[in-house]
Amino acid sequence: MVLGQGELESLIARKESDRVELKRDISNMDSIRKAVCAFANDIPNHQKPGVIIIGVEDDGQPANLDITDALLRTLSDIATDGNILPLPQLTVQKESLHGREVAIIHVEPAEAPPVRYRGSVWVRIGPRLAIASQQQEHHLAEKRRSRDMPFDLHPADHADLDDLDTDLFTRVYLPQAVSPEALAENHRSMAEQLVSLRLACNGKVFRPTNNGILVLGKEPTDHIPAAYIQFVRIAGREIGNPISDSKEIRGPLPRLLNTLDELLKINIRAPIDFTSADREIRRPDYPLVALQQIARNAVMHRSYHGTNAPIRITWFANRVEIQNPGGPFGRVTRENFGRPGASDYRNSYLAEAMKHLGYVQRFGFGIIQARQEMEKNGNPPPEFQVEESYVGVILRQRA
Repeated sequence: MVLGQGELESLIARKESDRVELKRDISNMDSIRKAVCAFANDIPNHQKPGVIIIGVEDDGQPANLDITDALLRTLSDIATDGNILPLPQLTVQKESLHGREVAIIHVEPAEAPPVRYRGSVWVRIGPRLAIASQQQEHHLAEKRRSRDMPFDLHPADHADLDDLDTDLFTRVYLPQAVSPEALAENHRSMAEQLVSLRLACNGKVFRPTNNGILVLGKEPTDHIPAAYIQFVRIAGREIGNPISDSKEIRGPLPRLLNTLDELLKINIRAPIDFTSADREIRRPDYPLVALQQIARNAVMHRSYHGTNAPIRITWFANRVEIQNPGGPFGRVTRENFGRPGASDYRNSYLAEAMKHLGYVQRFGFGIIQARQEMEKNGNPPPEFQVEESYVGVILRQRA
């Protein structure tokens, strides 16, 4: 969306409203992120983008701010730095106002509110930013019913709230997903809390979403048959060689990923190098972080719908192959797969849960970090097999 000069001047003339925020500069990124969160929540239900204009004084005149590429990158990073969840849909552009440059952030209303910034739901009432009241947050949760929702927000077939591990929710997930201030004021029922965090939905009765089953399900594969990881260790370099170990990793997301981490650790070998230095050096045949990033990417981005295939991790004598069902999604194509800035999320609310649980530090960085770790450890770069129905990654052993 590109604003014409007349539309830009009209927005600024209105000063700050429930669709417009004016900023002189980016010295207070906290305030800008709160505004992004509030516009994404769209509490007035405009169903139109909110606009943050940077480089403008309170009176609407240009502030003579230098709109550099670094400033635009800083603003664009708001979409993927993981402070706002679910990830906001925004675009950043540079425009001219009275002969001076300004930066504009367009924030689309979220398809599945409420949206949180560092665990708190921010809304905009006229020109004022505020943390949502319990009633406003409930209203935001109600808004998502009429939207065309992705798979991870659909009600889970034949499931009810008894299929969720509520102890895991209150003990592990809730404290990491919601700010301490919001928790201190929390007087909602368990079901209402689950709905607020997209782990349940409220129709005629409360039911888990597919996301809730994946994150908190006592037995996720009872409802989503493909929601497990198959690990096989081959005693050789070919698929037909003998199998030395085989496991299926199942369970709610925290247990699944913790078990996966332990399995990766025990399969890494760290031979001693006596020749390259005066003291012995232990170098792993694979860097753990690279294996974790690729495996977690598989969990986050795979297709859980229309397939019974698990994620497959096959550990050969000279390489590790990780394959997940589901090819490129959205803005990601076979041509741009793995490039910086090329990211989209088939399961954006599962991605949100992984961020809350600490398994994602920064969105869109997993493949980049895996490449860096492989190079640092002396391994060849990862190899990608990107097909319409699956994505495969080959990580080769350090020579």
